[in-house]
Amino acid sequence: MTAVPQHRPLLALLIRLGAIAALASMSALIKLASDRGIHLLEIMFWRQFVTLPILVGWVLATTGIATLATQKPKRHFMRSLYGTVGMLLNFGAVILLPLAEATTLNFTAPIWATLLSLLLLKDHVGPWRWSAVVLGFIGIVVIAQPGSGHFELYGALVALGGAFMIALISIQIADLNKTEKPLTIVFYFALFSVPMTGVFMPFVMGAHDAAGWWLLLAIGITGSIGQLLLTAALRFGTVASVIVMDYSSLFWATLYGWLIFETLPPTSTWLGAPLIVAAGAIIAWREHRLARQRRQALAMTEGT
Repeated sequence: MTAVPQHRPLLALLIRLGAIAALASMSALIKLASDRGIHLLEIMFWRQFVTLPILVGWVLATTGIATLATQKPKRHFMRSLYGTVGMLLNFGAVILLPLAEATTLNFTAPIWATLLSLLLLKDHVGPWRWSAVVLGFIGIVVIAQPGSGHFELYGALVALGGAFMIALISIQIADLNKTEKPLTIVFYFALFSVPMTGVFMPFVMGAHDAAGWWLLLAIGITGSIGQLLLTAALRFGTVASVIVMDYSSLFWATLYGWLIFETLPPTSTWLGAPLIVAAGAIIAWREHRLARQRRQALAMTEGT
């Protein structure tokens, strides 16, 4: 794979779809591990630690260790720092909330991405995207039902914080993808985040039976696959174009919730989820339109 990104939207969508299936499986495994008493920080440590030998073994057997060379260690460190915070929030949301609710609140990432583009990139946000932001937040209120006791507001805030970090990290990954390979980005995320979480291991690590260790190994494997595919999708397509595939995770969350945890989303989730999904779809459609207009304008400029 060359260092220069190639725009292949259909391939990007398929890769993202596979990534979401892997990450949804990881979320179900995380909830199972937590139910067995494994601490969140220990889950995070093994999730990243397992990634390192998988990636090193892969590059040694294929392209060689030189594949992991980078000229941007500081950017990788910052991506890892933000990613570790994102893991803490997103894994915490999965533990605190039912899978479907945690997944649905994750769908607010495009809304946060719109607000970040306004604040950080000084982008112009028109009526379409502002309408989507308002629609999305109405969906959040419908699902959370503040004051109803449906689930703890604390859990909803953790999930929303995780979605915010997804939006922020997506911008970082898209920037790194301009010069770095997906394998390199995932490797340095694991390399830097292992010591970040490892410092807590003497205080949180417990004894596990065989089933516990298998769970931790499976979390690491599914997480590694999902992370690689997630990063690769942003290499072949834009954040706005591929993020629509994330909505498939609601199917997996509902399926796993029903099969493993014997829970189904309440009516409020089914009412609020379409609002959040519609908000994300509007933002993605608008980003696609704007990107196409920019390409057409650039083509006309180059043709004159």
